[in-house]
Amino acid sequence: MANLGVAAIILAAGKGTRMKSELHKVLHPIGNKPMVLHLTDQLEQLGAEKQVMVVGAGREQVERAVSGAEFVVQEPQLGTGHAVMMAKDALKGFSGTILILYGDVPLVPQSVLTAMIEARSADDAPSLVVLGFKPLDTGAYGRLVTAEDGSLERIVEFKDASEIERAINFCNSGIMAVDGSKLFDYLDATDNDNAASEYYLTDIVAIARAAGDRVVTVEASEADVMGVNSRAELAVAENIFQNRARAAAMAAGATLIDPLTVYFSTDTVLGHDVVVEPNVYFGPGVKVGNAVRINAFSHIQEAKIADDCQIGPFARLRPGADLHEGAKVGNFCEVKKATIEAGAKVNHLSYIGDATVGAKANIGAGTITCNYDGFNKYQTTIGAGAFIGSNTALVAPVTVGAGAIVGAGSVVTKDVDADALALTRSKHKELSGWAKRFRDTNKK
Repeated sequence: MANLGVAAIILAAGKGTRMKSELHKVLHPIGNKPMVLHLTDQLEQLGAEKQVMVVGAGREQVERAVSGAEFVVQEPQLGTGHAVMMAKDALKGFSGTILILYGDVPLVPQSVLTAMIEARSADDAPSLVVLGFKPLDTGAYGRLVTAEDGSLERIVEFKDASEIERAINFCNSGIMAVDGSKLFDYLDATDNDNAASEYYLTDIVAIARAAGDRVVTVEASEADVMGVNSRAELAVAENIFQNRARAAAMAAGATLIDPLTVYFSTDTVLGHDVVVEPNVYFGPGVKVGNAVRINAFSHIQEAKIADDCQIGPFARLRPGADLHEGAKVGNFCEVKKATIEAGAKVNHLSYIGDATVGAKANIGAGTITCNYDGFNKYQTTIGAGAFIGSNTALVAPVTVGAGAIVGAGSVVTKDVDADALALTRSKHKELSGWAKRFRDTNKK
């Protein structure tokens, strides 16, 4: 059977009341990315020709957050079959494989979606592929009843299942891959003659078989098809994502000293021979080069770290931090919207914001760039090879020239020439015996 292309219908019309949130359920983040975008990204990587998202309550939020999809509205909401039917006009004339996915089931791997598409394209030309899984607790899931030839005979809802059928541990995920030339004919044949007066997507299995079409299954893991309907389930999904991200990082050549304490975002990039100590958090937008060491309790977000850098412990790299090769940002230092050029050191208790630190410059302990006047931000430029003494305040806008030295405890408000020494300390003054007289007076 020829592969005629792939499209997807993503169901995201549910209200998600169990989340108890003003934020739409499918927009709650996993790995710092809204869960529905995990699906849309997978579909883009698969080369899906079209994505149709079925929305309802809170649809404005979803429409703002998701790009590249066509939106259709399900109102009123009359079941999963009715939801899929809303995409009929959007997919008119499409005859390839249509994936039916759920916005709150975000962790389906690309390998599983590919397996479903390949099953649809097999020589026996099944018109319908149902994704099943074998959970540890089968609970009230619908059961997949298969025939001797491996095809799917029917889906039995738990409440309607016999004791023999309830003993089956192969369960329905709800996810399907369907022949686009037949899907909506199947749905047209469904009815709502049931207790809930709803149109069920699962009914199309019986309809397809009655039409003489072959129906098969593909198996996924329980984690692959986990649905997120509550904050507790969101936490479980986050844990699944993090474990996958940790495994992927280590497989790609990074060392995680204590993997369970390292947290990734979906777009975190680590080079090879990176060492990450315990309790490190990668927010969105982090790219790390090769042979970097990130010491314990560091927090990094929207930052670039080149090869051979050292970070932390207890360092914070905020958005716009850009560390060039061999740079060091050490204990209790914070860098924000600043470039630390090759070999430069910001090692102890410093804040560098809205700044450029030149190659091989040294920033002494307790140094800060005073970049904000309460209304505007200003730039600090520190030249290559400059040495900034401890406990210096650089009041922006200010430039310290290449090779200059700033004495410890200085407050620098004017530019410093290259290779100059700048000191802004007041003269030392000493009043002999004053401390003793002060104590004696206050003891009376």
